[in-house]
Formats: sequence, structure tokens, C-alpha cells
Amino acid sequence: MNDQPRKVETEGFVLQVRKIGNSIGVILPKELLARTNLQEGDKLHVIEQTERTIKLSPYDPKHAKAMAIARKAFRDYADTFKELAK
Repeated sequence: MNDQPRKVETEGFVLQVRKIGNSIGVILPKELLARTNLQEGDKLHVIEQTERTIKLSPYDPKHAKAMAIARKAFRDYADTFKELAK
């Protein structure tokens, strides 16, 4: 039996920026969509990083922060919201 750690290789994708109708965009390969569980209509947020790089993520940090604030308000004022709901 081999006791060496298994090397995990990830396959990269090269996407070309191209004209699509009157817009400019990239086409995501079907295999990448399947591996990332993305579907047509999903929204991706662009996060600019250093050295001309970007990160695409379905996670919106601004929305997450707003939801955390809302959850805290509902916890802190639970009794008030219960009274208002009557």
C-alpha cells in the first residue's frame, strides 16, 4: 500500500473574452458549470483582486453583511417584533 499523500490535480479552464451579440463576455464550459453547480440565470459577483485578477463568486459579501445586521436586529428586538405582529 502506498503511504504517500495523493496528489490532487485540478484542471484549469482558459476562457476567451469575446463578442456575444452587442456585448462582450465569456462562455463557461458545460463541465465547469456542472462542477460548480451553476445554472443559466445564476448571478456571479465579480471581486477585483490584485494584479489584474478577478474572482467570480455566487456569494455576495454586501448582501451577507446586510443579512447579518438584520438577523441581529431581529434577535435584539424579538419582543418588539412579536408585539408589532399582533
